[in-house]
Amino acid sequence: MSEQHIASAFDRDLEAVQAHIMKMGGLVEAAITGAARSLETRDEELAQQVRQGDKAIDALEDLINEETARVIALRAPTAGDLRLVLSVLKVSANLERIGDYAKNIAKRTTILVEANQIGGSTAALRRMAREVERMLRDALDAYIQRDAELARDVIDRDQEVDQMYNGLFRELLTFMAEDPRNITACMHLHFIAKNIERMGDHVTAIAEQVIYLVTGERPTEARPKADNTSQSL
Repeated sequence: MSEQHIASAFDRDLEAVQAHIMKMGGLVEAAITGAARSLETRDEELAQQVRQGDKAIDALEDLINEETARVIALRAPTAGDLRLVLSVLKVSANLERIGDYAKNIAKRTTILVEANQIGGSTAALRRMAREVERMLRDALDAYIQRDAELARDVIDRDQEVDQMYNGLFRELLTFMAEDPRNITACMHLHFIAKNIERMGDHVTAIAEQVIYLVTGERPTEARPKADNTSQSL
C-alpha cells in the first residue's frame, strides 16, 4: 500500500471521528440550553429530556474512543498526527463531562419545581449558561479551524463566568441569612451555579487543547481564575 494511500485513508478516518466530535458538541450545546431553560421555566418535561439526552452524548464518546483506538492501531500515526488523534480523545472527554453537568442541573430542576423563586437567581444562572454555551461553540470552532487566537479568547472569557458565579454565590448567601426557609433552595441553586462554573473550566480545557494542537506547546501562563468563593466560607 502506497504512503499516499495510507495518508488519504488516515485523513478519511480522522474526518469521520471529528464529525462525531462536532455532533457530540452540538448535543452538549443543546443540553446546556435545555438545562438552563428548564430551570428558568420550571419545565420538568424539558429537564427529563436533558437527562435522557445524556445517553446519546455518552454513546458518542464511546464511539469516538473506539474509532480513535482503531485509527491508532491501523494507521500508527506519529508526531503531529498522533497529537491530533490524542486531542480527539481529550476533547470528547471534556464534552462528556460538560454533558454530565447539564444532566445534574436537570436533576436539580425537578427538585426545585415546587420551591419559591429566589430573587433573580434563575435568570442569572441562565446568563451564566448562555456564556458557557457561547464559549463552547467558539472552542469547537477554534478546534475545527485550528485557530489558536480564538482559543485564547475563550480561555480569557472564563473569568467572566467565574465573576458571575461569585456574584450569585454572594447573593445566595444573603438570601439564606435573611430567611432560613430559603436555605434548601439556595443550596440547590448554588450547586447548579457550581456545575455551570465547572462547565466553563472544561470548555477552557478544550481551548487549551486547541492551542497545544496548533502550536505543539501547552499554554505556559497560569490560567486566570476569578472564583474566590472559598474565601467567603
